[in-house]
Amino acid sequence: MNSRVYALANQKGGVGKTTTAINMAACVAEAGTPVLLIDLDPQANATTGLGFRPDQLELSTYDLLHGSALDDVVVETGVPNLHLAPSHPDLAAAQVELAAGDTLLRDLLAGIGDRYPYVFVDCPPSLGLLTVNALSAANRLIVPVQCEYYALEGLAQLLQSVELVRTRLNPRLGVTGVLLTMYDARTHLARDVASEVREHFGPLVFDTVVPRSIRLAEAPSHGVPITRYDSRSAGADAYYRVALEVVERG
Repeated sequence: MNSRVYALANQKGGVGKTTTAINMAACVAEAGTPVLLIDLDPQANATTGLGFRPDQLELSTYDLLHGSALDDVVVETGVPNLHLAPSHPDLAAAQVELAAGDTLLRDLLAGIGDRYPYVFVDCPPSLGLLTVNALSAANRLIVPVQCEYYALEGLAQLLQSVELVRTRLNPRLGVTGVLLTMYDARTHLARDVASEVREHFGPLVFDTVVPRSIRLAEAPSHGVPITRYDSRSAGADAYYRVALEVVERG
């Protein structure tokens, strides 16, 4: 059985990508399905957001890309069924060490579907070789988009890059959806951006939008997903609904 491997990518920073990776993975895991979250960002925010300090871990995704076994790198989190391949700042060096066209991650994830039916890969905020490696390993893509002025410009650039990866490295890669994040219904800008994104990308855009939320921003500092920090919050409700949409879209 092949895993559903979702890359969460956007070359823009601060769009809610890591927040989405953590919380979507947690929601699927809490439903009883084993999930692997791979932190492929040298900033290691998904790692710290689940309560781990990179400097206290023996191995990371840097070691994974340099020959370490997946089982040796993966750690259990405080969320049942959720496992993490943690990151470390050393991973920044892999941007230089990887060769264009490398498919290391794809090779590592081959045949793990029986253990991890769902895999989420948190990509760095760039279109560099780490992101390309993730896109070559994934069969699905989720694009978080902040409801702000430059959203469409960055999204168009990303989808062009995805098409290149699909043509040259990974014809299996499909776009599961575009997720609107940090949505504040009180502002004209957020409503206008959401409307414009839906107009351009139609059914690719998830029905659910993730609201701008203090509780979502606070959760990582406690090392837990929003479903553990405040399960009744608007942010938790949004990610539960997004996870359902993701599962339904296949």
